Amino acid sequence: MVAGWSYIARKQQSVNATEDLANVERVLAGDIASFEGIVRRWQGPLVNMAYRFCNDRGRAEEMAQEAFLRVYRSLASWRRDAAFSTWLFAVAANLYRSELKRIPAGNVALDDVAELMDKHSHARDFEEHQRDRMIRKAVMALPAKYRDAMILYYFHEMDVPAASKSLGVPEGTVKARLFRGREILRSKLPQLLEVSRLKEA
Repeated sequence: MVAGWSYIARKQQSVNATEDLANVERVLAGDIASFEGIVRRWQGPLVNMAYRFCNDRGRAEEMAQEAFLRVYRSLASWRRDAAFSTWLFAVAANLYRSELKRIPAGNVALDDVAELMDKHSHARDFEEHQRDRMIRKAVMALPAKYRDAMILYYFHEMDVPAASKSLGVPEGTVKARLFRGREILRSKLPQLLEVSRLKEA
């Protein structure tokens, strides 16, 4: 079953890549309406990615819209040495990081997250979605360089090479930031994080 899903996923990626290339070529040839295909295909993933950065649905939608505008204006700069989607997410990630520097997301300090978690750690109704919410808040409270790497790798499920391109840093730096980010979370929230659930870089 897993192998079957893997095949389907690879086939879908291939279809997306073909459609992306066709849309890009048509837009660059003057058919502006073809950009709608790119938006339709990637709007959900870009909004979800933005939400991981800001934890605010309305702001995430605005950030994704701005990302599409930037992609449209920069379309001719796509060098095609990587998949269009990789370049698209790199542009979006850079925009999202810049946006959060300009107007930071409403986060709580790591110590406050730990204190809040501790108050609920023994409650029977501490459900899985609450736990996940705490983890997201803890990640959002990390220093930006660790937070961004963690968001792309764990929440957006980018591999290290893709995260490296999105962040514009070497793969070794991404691995180091993931390691350090996990160490900070483990030290601050030992009860909350199950190390076995975090995949190693």
